[in-house]
Amino acid sequence: MKLKILVDNNTYIDRYFYGEPGVSYFIRDDDKSILFDTGYSDLFIKNAHKMNVNLLNIDYLVISHGHNDHTWGLVPLIKLYAEAEAEKLKYNKPKLIAHPLAFNSKQLNNSDIGSIVDSKILSNQFNIELTKNPIWITKKLVFLGEIKRKHSFENKIPIGKTYNNGVGRPDYLYDDSALVYKTNEGLVIITGCSHSGICNIIEYAMKVCDDNRIIDIIGGFHLLNPSKEQLSNTVEYFSKLNIKQVHACHCTDLKSRIELSKVVDLKEVGVGLELGEYI
Repeated sequence: MKLKILVDNNTYIDRYFYGEPGVSYFIRDDDKSILFDTGYSDLFIKNAHKMNVNLLNIDYLVISHGHNDHTWGLVPLIKLYAEAEAEKLKYNKPKLIAHPLAFNSKQLNNSDIGSIVDSKILSNQFNIELTKNPIWITKKLVFLGEIKRKHSFENKIPIGKTYNNGVGRPDYLYDDSALVYKTNEGLVIITGCSHSGICNIIEYAMKVCDDNRIIDIIGGFHLLNPSKEQLSNTVEYFSKLNIKQVHACHCTDLKSRIELSKVVDLKEVGVGLELGEYI
């Protein structure tokens, strides 16, 4: 597996890309191309072009969860395919994989923070598989589906409300998921925001893959001014795992990264970073 970061809050040092508060990764495994999240705008398309990534030829589109900084790029992606069709260019329309709640309306302080397009519209553009269960995309890469919540110090505060059939409920982001790549040496966990809890994600990844060895964790950990309880418990949990390295980015603040760096090998992250080859 190889991974390229197309969108992050930061750009990699001495690389000339665009950044925004969002996430998008391009993953290549076997003969399959996977786009994981689409960021907040069309920046992932611009950065992909500069990184020689052909988004007209991806096989799978995976959405980590339904927030705007991970889904609003769906609109320019649909436009990209529509323009390709109009110009008679060869392209694939990828299979879209996400949790069943990912495209429900989400609001915070009366503002929309969810996907602009719902699952009905997306079903006209993609072959959609919405599932709570794990799905193996390739022989070694799995979408975890709904993350089991084990640790009481994580995911304690809802983010706004989510609406289903007009009924609003506190949003604990049950649609938040992750990808895991099962290598010969252990697991590479790839997250969007980790709203379900980074420790919960690790626990569930080890269960689904039947492997307790973690060699890398890449993505947002949703540690933005976390409580002392959450941060201390997270650091303690990480200290007990023999993780080879960690690429914390996006929604992981400086204080949290500093604390994590005391117990793990924390790496630099930004748009333009290429990781692999994991086997």
